[in-house]
Amino acid sequence: MTEISVRRVDYGYFVRPAAETGTGTPRVEPTLGYLVDHPQAGVILVDTGMGSDPEVDAWYNPTRVPLPRALEAAGADITDVRMVMNCHLHFDHCGGNPQLAGRPVFAQRAELDLARAPESHTLPGLVDHPGAHIEELTGEAEIAPGVLIVPTPGHTAGHQSLVVRRRDGTVIVAGQSHDNATLFTSDALGHHATVGTQPSWLPRLLALDPRAIYFAHDNAIWTP
Repeated sequence: MTEISVRRVDYGYFVRPAAETGTGTPRVEPTLGYLVDHPQAGVILVDTGMGSDPEVDAWYNPTRVPLPRALEAAGADITDVRMVMNCHLHFDHCGGNPQLAGRPVFAQRAELDLARAPESHTLPGLVDHPGAHIEELTGEAEIAPGVLIVPTPGHTAGHQSLVVRRRDGTVIVAGQSHDNATLFTSDALGHHATVGTQPSWLPRLLALDPRAIYFAHDNAIWTP
């Protein structure tokens, strides 16, 4: 049987302003998606790039790689995508969803409730666009053999991660569960040492014995 592959998609970068970094200085961050090529289910795309809006652009100054070009650079075509999972519905994770109309998009109910609220934290046109096919979840879900969605709330109430069980070990695409691999390391070590407070879902992810964890805004990869 062909192995499930996971590869990175580069959607560009943006400048997180000093007001959001907690360091007093701005920080440039990559925007990364991931292609999961499943031998039975086809291509599953985790996150679709950065959406556009004048207010968003003025605040984050993004440099975008359009979805078709980003997929091409990763060795895929937009017509290859069969399913989409957004880790959450901020502009920098679901910007290409309207270009994938008709494909099932997996999202937690809690995230959809936030996105559709009057004071929405995302751009509504990226969620309920023409042809949107949203598969609403209320917890864990296996969307293909060996591919599991696990809620990892924190950054948003409906944040979720994708677990891929491969023969050589489990790979997790953790999106923005943490801003970077270093912060995940700190929480993982804190959990083992019983020091500090970690997310309630962390034991679930660690129990899956991941050999690698990928993030949406960090080129670094966590390994045990």
